[in-house]
Amino acid sequence: MRTRRVFLNRLDPIREPVDAVVVIDVLRSFTTAAYAFVAGAGTIYPVETIAGAFRLQRQLPDAVTTGAVGGGDPIPGFDFGNSPGELQHVHLAGRPLIQTTAAGVRGLTRFRHARALFAGSLVVARATATALLELQPAEVCFVITGEWVDRDGDEDIACADYIDALLHGEQPDPEHYAARVRDSDFGRRFLADDNPNLPARDLQLCAQADRFDFALSAAHVDGHLQIRRLRSSAARQAPAAGEVRNALRLPGSGGTPATPQPDGC
Repeated sequence: MRTRRVFLNRLDPIREPVDAVVVIDVLRSFTTAAYAFVAGAGTIYPVETIAGAFRLQRQLPDAVTTGAVGGGDPIPGFDFGNSPGELQHVHLAGRPLIQTTAAGVRGLTRFRHARALFAGSLVVARATATALLELQPAEVCFVITGEWVDRDGDEDIACADYIDALLHGEQPDPEHYAARVRDSDFGRRFLADDNPNLPARDLQLCAQADRFDFALSAAHVDGHLQIRRLRSSAARQAPAAGEVRNALRLPGSGGTPATPQPDGC
């Protein structure tokens, strides 16, 4: 299984990946998404623009909204910021969630045509690696979204390094990668705890490797990009009625690998 990296905010031409893509946003989009599922969210709808999010909310009046503009400030009129801490003790009771962020959601949209698409963060890193190993794509492309002109993006590079090591049969110490998240340029802004929109509590929640046993798969369903919780074949619960099947199936070569399924949450 080949792996490679691309950086969302670089101007270099990007060769389109055709197999599996993991769009990584540790601080904080896809950590927030994981905590949203734990809080009971139904399907998460990543929407690139604020105007598009409000349009979709009119179609889904029961939906809640979460997101932030570049730099981490919450979006006016949204229910929650892009903050796992805000969602940690919320009970969403199956409601759909619309997510708009400047990096992670933009990355998912940019690579939406990949055969298998994952939203990656450290809290779901091992589960993401497990899902990829079951799919056995020819290539996995990691999309680093956190590198900006004033940020090294090492929180996302660390997550990519960890998943990459797991894909190649290594068993590295996950704390090494969690420490890199905390010590990244953006991580240190949370540690400073001088911006109410970048609380130190969020960094603590984001820098926990393998906290959850599910991956976050993304696919177009009913005309919308959707994120669903995905468990490996070993951990998967009984399928829910009407769930989307085989949204991430890749063409097999030399046999048909087991295909993870959304758990219908």
